[in-house]
Amino acid sequence: MISKQLRNTLLGLSILAVSCSPTEESADQPELTYTVERVPEWTNLFQREEGWFGGDGIFVIPHSGNDKDISQGATFLFSDTMFGSIVNGELQEGFSMVHNSVMEYSGESPSETAASFRVRMEGDKPVSLMEPEHQGEEGKDYYWYGDGFVNAASDSTMYFFGHRIRDIKDAALFPFVELGTDLISIPRGTEFPYEEARQAVIPFSEDNGMGSTSYGVGVFENTKEAGAMTPDGYIYVYGLRGITKELVSARVPATSFENFESWKFFDGNGWSENPQSAVALADSVSNEMSVSEIGNGKYALIYQLGGILPNIMMQVGDSPAGPFGPRLQLWDTRKDITEEGLFTYNAKAHPAISKEGELLISYNVNSSDFFNQVLEIPQLYRPRFIKVKFQFAK
Repeated sequence: MISKQLRNTLLGLSILAVSCSPTEESADQPELTYTVERVPEWTNLFQREEGWFGGDGIFVIPHSGNDKDISQGATFLFSDTMFGSIVNGELQEGFSMVHNSVMEYSGESPSETAASFRVRMEGDKPVSLMEPEHQGEEGKDYYWYGDGFVNAASDSTMYFFGHRIRDIKDAALFPFVELGTDLISIPRGTEFPYEEARQAVIPFSEDNGMGSTSYGVGVFENTKEAGAMTPDGYIYVYGLRGITKELVSARVPATSFENFESWKFFDGNGWSENPQSAVALADSVSNEMSVSEIGNGKYALIYQLGGILPNIMMQVGDSPAGPFGPRLQLWDTRKDITEEGLFTYNAKAHPAISKEGELLISYNVNSSDFFNQVLEIPQLYRPRFIKVKFQFAK
């Protein structure tokens, strides 16, 4: 299986080699120091042998709507998901892959008893939790999930993004294409499998003349209800544009989130109604990323360089839309993943499961020969975690 993290990557790698150095660092921010370490307790939570035993695309949505509080539980979103059974280290026959799933979580620290991995079933067959209503003629398009949040500043609807994907036969490079992005809305109180969910096509998540833009690769809720330190009442939605993986930003008042006419796009000077005016906040970022507050009026952009290079990067800015400073390398995933044929991708931070002064960061693991290598390493396809501890000079 060659999964979503590879879209446009091979084309972009030649550009990446020129546009940035994987290990670029800077001393331009002497007021900020940090340390990085592994977080085995969260990594081990996803090492499972029955039912859900692997997935990528991990995002965490606290039910409280406060992005620093999971005391009321949280929903973890996954995209491609493996379902089956592992006995004595061997993957049993009958395993399968579905395109999206969730985990419902009811604890505040990593605990297997607090985690309920949910895959929708049709009889005894696992199937994707959701499929796009907006389909092509063959009706086989599917969702990979983006980021999301509970809108506590409005009516506590849960929102997240669904990237519509279509497989392509006999493709020269990639066997799939992203067609656009939908906004998925789940009314408060709706339980799994979310049969009351609504889907709406995002009209500007398409080729706008500067390359296709995939919105929903990250979300930052800058509202009082979400626990923001300097709230302005806006939801910031990040998009990925073109083969150079440019990061762009839109924002919309939390109280009118579903009204696409209320969305504005950062043009370098202010917020424009024109999606084509959006400027790049950074380049060579990953198909999933995050922007998070870290204190002292600073915001950390976290991503994996180029999507699939082993370098987990941070850039620090003064607002949710930057400008962001130079690339700082946090981690090289080759410290953890040494097996031949495996690669890592799509690092991002999760404030909801982070402690004060820290950011918990996940990254995904995959294989260039997936369905053969998963027989040898059945639990390869699951997130790993590191954390960054920040300290500001007084």
